[in-house]
Amino acid sequence: MKKLILLAFAMLLTLFLGACSDSSTGDGQDKEDENAAAQDGTTEKDNEQEETKASEEDKEEAEKEEPEPEEPFTALEPAEGAQSIQESWSEEELANMPEAQAYGDETERMVPAGETLVKDGEDLTDGPLKNHRLVAYYGHPNSSNMGILGEMEPDAFMAKLKEQTQAYSDADPDRPAIPMIELITTVAQRSPATDGKYYHMTPSDKIDEYAKLAEENGALLMLDVQLGTDSVLNQVKLIEKWLKLPHVHLAIDTEFSVKEGEIPGTVLGQVNGSEVQEAVDYLTNMVEEHDLPDKIVLVHQFMDEALTNKEAIQPTENVEVVLNFDGWGPASPKISNYRRFVRNETSQYGGFKIFYKKDEPILTPEEVIALDPSPAVVNYQ
Repeated sequence: MKKLILLAFAMLLTLFLGACSDSSTGDGQDKEDENAAAQDGTTEKDNEQEETKASEEDKEEAEKEEPEPEEPFTALEPAEGAQSIQESWSEEELANMPEAQAYGDETERMVPAGETLVKDGEDLTDGPLKNHRLVAYYGHPNSSNMGILGEMEPDAFMAKLKEQTQAYSDADPDRPAIPMIELITTVAQRSPATDGKYYHMTPSDKIDEYAKLAEENGALLMLDVQLGTDSVLNQVKLIEKWLKLPHVHLAIDTEFSVKEGEIPGTVLGQVNGSEVQEAVDYLTNMVEEHDLPDKIVLVHQFMDEALTNKEAIQPTENVEVVLNFDGWGPASPKISNYRRFVRNETSQYGGFKIFYKKDEPILTPEEVIALDPSPAVVNYQ
């Protein structure tokens, strides 16, 4: 019995010594690891911080390497030897607005010659107008009476548009011009459509055709709505699928917007600036939600009564706004009215329309650029 007790005691002692040995070995290894880390100057926390820093540096490097998104247009480069207006204009031309635009003794320019932003205006977007001028051809593919767009086959039309655009790049090489198609998308009618709204929608396949034509030629497409008795916002929603394309923008024809019971073309239409601003805000949200390039909203007017409450029309960080003067006839009254309707009233940019068959004489690109402020958009009808 005594032997058995001694044997059991010996076994327990052996197990105890083995456990102590393992513990001592583990503690020693831990100390060795700590000593090694201390000699290396790092800790586990340090290693985690280094890994995080490396990850952030890799991310920053990847962002640097990621190319900027391509612009959905190609500005036409000025011809070799084209001179900036600062070099080619006289001191008097640089300092004073055109005589027809001056008012009494007020001849000094509101903004520097060639500047397209109105005085105190700012552009917070990355839109096309910030560094470029747009030259547009206006009309409807099924009508030769509504503008040059309907007078020519698409390829010949585009060639002529580029030729006209090039003239502006050459006249003001510091602001290369971009060709733009302005397509009438809803056409005001004198008889009601099935929904009673007095407009006809341009066929989808025609809109698609000119959207493709613009894209293939580095041009922009501006969809013009004539409203009839419909609202601005509803018309924007009608063409929303095209407005979601990177190179497509919006124009509003105010003179064809009439009240219920009135007929477009028999009375002068009218749009309130607050309705325009609804469209501006709608496109602003569209740009943000769909990560689109910034948009333009252009508003046509040829008489003061056609657009009321203009101060309500304001640009946003995603949308540039243009007030476009549409009058036709002798050059001097056109220039004077540009001062009245655009220079004195736009919140950001001005536009100027030229009629190939109705203007006397047709102003040259140099004469158009000389306006104060210089038109950011020049459209031909």
